[in-house]
Amino acid sequence: MTTIKRAKGFWLSISLSLIFFAVVQVLIGGGSLNPFYQNTLMFIGINIILAASLHLIIGITGQFSIGHAGFLAVGAYASAVMTMKLEMPFYAALIVGGLASALAGLIIGIPSLRLKGDYLAIATLGFGEIVRIVLLNIDYVGGASGMQVSHLTTWPWVFASVIVTIIVIRNFTSSTHGRACISIREDETAADSMGINTTYYKVVAFAIGAFFAGIAGGLYAHNFYIIQPSNFGFLKSFDILILVVLGGLGSLSGAVLAAILLTVVTTFLQDYPETRMIIYSLVLIVMMLYRPQGLMGTKEITSMFKRKGGSSHEKNKNTAA
Repeated sequence: MTTIKRAKGFWLSISLSLIFFAVVQVLIGGGSLNPFYQNTLMFIGINIILAASLHLIIGITGQFSIGHAGFLAVGAYASAVMTMKLEMPFYAALIVGGLASALAGLIIGIPSLRLKGDYLAIATLGFGEIVRIVLLNIDYVGGASGMQVSHLTTWPWVFASVIVTIIVIRNFTSSTHGRACISIREDETAADSMGINTTYYKVVAFAIGAFFAGIAGGLYAHNFYIIQPSNFGFLKSFDILILVVLGGLGSLSGAVLAAILLTVVTTFLQDYPETRMIIYSLVLIVMMLYRPQGLMGTKEITSMFKRKGGSSHEKNKNTAA
């Protein structure tokens, strides 16, 4: 019965998502959505992918990484080189960008994920800055002046990428591998004593998170016409980190909601940069004071419906008795 309920919930979610996609596609095709709102939708989707990918690293595995912008940059530049220099199709460029970021995740992950806490944060921050400085000094990709990129990112590509990201990360979290990652988050010493290869699972989670960050990088690069190393500084890593913390560490639904909320707030206040940052900071301060666990804590949206269904079932049972 549990498996049947999960299957029904999965297909219901997919159906609702497809309906939302179709409605937006019709609005775009009919010209009802102007370029500003279309770009906002694209940016929301890209931020959802980034938040979900970092959620796997921090929220599920408990590894405090603040170098996610480095993986975003690797994916952005790798995919841009594929389309602009090697004239590969967009889908292949996205996959190459994701694989390049995953490889970077393995390279930085294998030596550094033996570290913990603040030490790991400093190591990943250093990685992000190394990527930015290297890109600044490579003339092949434009150096400091940046690289011009064709606009190939569309709503169907963004939507499909978001759906695949959420499904893969959700299924990974629900699997035995995901439970091993959660045990590492809760108590790494206990997990190690129970025979879990903690370094292996941390590297796997890091590589998967980096892969989807690379996909987001490819979408980002082909949505803004030009990419520059300055777009991928450590402040960008903190922006992605805020999405995960605000949504709730350990909650994929929370990360998605936070990505939508903060992207909308940031976009509609971009004409008032000073005011935007004040409001942005106040929201974070109030949130940390009154709800430090984030919007969803460690819960998912589906758990709320389960509770409601369970309570009504119990009431019917008691009434019958």
